[in-house]
Amino acid sequence: MKAAARAGRPPDAGQTTAELAVIFPVVLLLVLALVQAALILRDQLALTGAAREAARAASLDPDPARSEQAAAAVLPGATVRSGPRPPVGELVRVSVSYRSPTTLPLVGPLLPDPVLVARAAMRVER
Repeated sequence: MKAAARAGRPPDAGQTTAELAVIFPVVLLLVLALVQAALILRDQLALTGAAREAARAASLDPDPARSEQAAAAVLPGATVRSGPRPPVGELVRVSVSYRSPTTLPLVGPLLPDPVLVARAAMRVER
């Protein structure tokens, strides 16, 4: 007779613990991947705001450093690119890029850092 049956426990006692031990790392990895995706989405939303601010600054001031400062105020580390400034009344277009770091434990090393890009356009006012 088995020891589990002699102790009054059913023979499959502990099976749930073993199943949990197998499934838990997979569930943890999926949860961390979901959190990392949410952090990248947060960065994309901040990047969109940075592009709007850079376009607004470029529409008001011909100095390209102003649009870079405006984008950096919203999202430090963002890179601003814009073409030549058009005349008053035309659209000024800016493109802002940002490398979103994937730094979560377990998931971060598995995923490369995505480069996010946002574009915005506004009419030149001055």
